[in-house]
Amino acid sequence: MTIEVGVIGYGLSGSVFHAPLIAATDGLRLAAFVSSDPAKVHRDYPGASVYDSVDALVAREELDVIVVSSPSRTHYDYAKQALKAGKHVIVEKPFTATAAEAEELIALAQQRGLVLTVYQNRRWDGDFLTVRRLVDEGLLGRITRYEAHYDRFRPEPNPGIWKEQDEPGTGILYDLGSHIIDQALTLFGAPETVWADLGMEREGSRIVDRYHVVLGYASGLRAILQSGSLVLRQGPRYQVHGDGGSFVKSGLDPQEQQLKDGLQPGAPDWGRDRPQTYGELTRMTGGLTLHSKVETVVGSYERFYEGVVRAVTEGAPPPVAAADGLRTIQVIEAALRSHAEQRVVRLAD
Repeated sequence: MTIEVGVIGYGLSGSVFHAPLIAATDGLRLAAFVSSDPAKVHRDYPGASVYDSVDALVAREELDVIVVSSPSRTHYDYAKQALKAGKHVIVEKPFTATAAEAEELIALAQQRGLVLTVYQNRRWDGDFLTVRRLVDEGLLGRITRYEAHYDRFRPEPNPGIWKEQDEPGTGILYDLGSHIIDQALTLFGAPETVWADLGMEREGSRIVDRYHVVLGYASGLRAILQSGSLVLRQGPRYQVHGDGGSFVKSGLDPQEQQLKDGLQPGAPDWGRDRPQTYGELTRMTGGLTLHSKVETVVGSYERFYEGVVRAVTEGAPPPVAAADGLRTIQVIEAALRSHAEQRVVRLAD
C-alpha cells in the first residue's frame, strides 16, 4: 500500500522538515501541496500537484494523509477540516493555540477512527536521544535537576513574517518552547507545577521572545527550560544532574542543517554529531571523580514518518500521541498564566 500525502504549506517547515522526509520514506508518496509558489514546488517535486486552496487539497479523494505545516493560527481550522474529510492528519508544532482546540481535534479523530499526530521531530535529535538513554539506564541516578536551552541570536525583529506577528500560537514559547517542553514531558511525564517568566528582550518586538520556565515534580526534580533571542554565545544545551552523576552537552543536532543542505536519511554522516561536541559524563566512583566523553546517539528524524506508515497501515500507535501535544499546550497555557499572575501554577488548577 502506498500512502498518498498532501502538504499544506511549502515554507521552511513544509520544504525542509516535512517534504524531504516524506519523499525518503518507503510507503509514502508526496502527491500534492497547497502553496502560493507553485514554481518552487515543481522545481523540487515535478510530479506533485499544487493547489491554491486548502479546500481543493482536502477535496482530493485519493489523499490519505494531510500535513498541516502552515502558520500556527491555522493549525486548528485546517486539521479539523482534514479530519472531517476523513484524512489522517499530521500537525506541525505547536499543535494548537489552546488546549480546548487540541481536545476538540483529539475527540474528532477518535470519533472518525483517524490517526492524529503532532510533528515533534526533536524527540529524535541525537543529543536528546543521548540524554534519554542515560536517564533510562539510570547512569545519573535519581534526577534532581534538568536544564534544557534552545537559544538564538536574532537581534532584529522581522515584522514581515508570520512568526513575528502578535497572533494566536506565536512567540518563542509556542515555537521553540513546544520542542523542549515536549522533551521534558517525554522524559519525566507531566509536572505538578509550572512557574514562568516571559518577556520581550529585543527592541521593537511584538511577541514573547524569551522565556524561563520551571516544571516542578513531586520527586523534587526541577526541569528548567529556557530560550532567548539575544544569545550570541551559547552555553550547554543540556545539563542533567542526579545523585549518581552529571551530564553536560553542547551543540545542536545536525539534521536541520543537513536537510537545509539537501541531504536525506541514508546520506553519509546523516544525524551524526561531531566528536568535539560529544557530551561529558561525570560520576563519582570509589572516591574518584571520573570524566568521560559520551558518543552522541545518531539522530533519526526519519523515524517519525516511519511511525506514521505503521500507524496508518497497521494500526500502531502514532509516533507522537496527540494527547502528548495537548499536554504541551496545557503546560504553555500554565506558563502564560503563571507569568500573568506572578505565581506558581498547579496543573490541576
